[in-house]
Amino acid sequence: MPSLIPKSWRFSYDLGIDLGTSNTLVYMRGAGIVMNEPSVVAVEKRTSRVLEIGFAAREMLGRTPGNIVAIQPLREGVIADYTITSRMLRHIIVRVCGRGWARLARPQVVLSVPSGVTNVERRAVIEAATEAGAKRAIPIEEPMAAAIGAGLPIEGPGGNMVVDIGGGTTDMAVISLGSPVVSDGVRVAGTRMDVAIVRHVRRVHNLQIGEPSAERVKIGIGSAVPQSPELEINVRGRDAISGLPRTVTVQSYEIREALMEPIYAIIDRVKHLLELTPPELASDIIERGITLSGGGSLLRGLDTLISAETGIPVRIAPDPMSCVALGTGAVLDHIDKLRDIEPLDYYRSPGSILRQQ
Repeated sequence: MPSLIPKSWRFSYDLGIDLGTSNTLVYMRGAGIVMNEPSVVAVEKRTSRVLEIGFAAREMLGRTPGNIVAIQPLREGVIADYTITSRMLRHIIVRVCGRGWARLARPQVVLSVPSGVTNVERRAVIEAATEAGAKRAIPIEEPMAAAIGAGLPIEGPGGNMVVDIGGGTTDMAVISLGSPVVSDGVRVAGTRMDVAIVRHVRRVHNLQIGEPSAERVKIGIGSAVPQSPELEINVRGRDAISGLPRTVTVQSYEIREALMEPIYAIIDRVKHLLELTPPELASDIIERGITLSGGGSLLRGLDTLISAETGIPVRIAPDPMSCVALGTGAVLDHIDKLRDIEPLDYYRSPGSILRQQ
């Protein structure tokens, strides 16, 4: 398989990988973000052979014959299927570096992990990357990577709060002097919002739809605050009573009501983290505001609702969906300083390395 990167760009094969529940982004040192595809793998059941990954595999969700299954090997930010995750990482490394170079170079890999993962879950990510061909795997917590990628001044003594709303988890932290002071996470994010829409459409319209259709509804008309004008969208699915295909029109206000439960689960955890924040850092946050990152932050009006509920200014990062990947890339730029440190010793505070510059 040829490399995705032109030869003129090849300065290093070190990779930063935002291994998300919904999407996987890959940052190559010296080339920037070189891959952004869904975290979906299509596998042949009989031989367990990986057929497709990314966009091609996502198109197979809910459409495969009996001998093929399309799955998301990560659920709620952690590895649900270790074998498939390792194979997906191997395909990613080969696709980005090229088959021959992937074997020879054996890249160092910085991987994002959710806040609050157990040592077992963290070790599973490291071992999956190593088994996939990485020479060395370095975990970094997602809110730290997001803060670095968003360009927040985390190296100073002031408080910076970042909330990363991904596909499977929402991770948040208050960062000062290059390290998290307090951090938290909740396994409620974009996927839970999709599930809420699926349940709502079935309960109110007697229509069965899949999560990909629910995600399209969320992107098309989903919101956290009232919109002017309100929007509507046609949704196709299977009638829960007759079993026949049917199309219904769904309004944005009813989708907003369906999303309130997962949205307020996130807001309640944000408030809880603020309660744990030391007073001096809390005053910094009031002045600097809260930064949102991740695809979930793009839900219409979510920043407005969080600001109204907390009384603190809220802004969305310039490139919210790429913040974590860009943060792993910043760590890669200083990876030489990590050579003599065991991965588990610095997975929480890579910002301290940036502070030494």
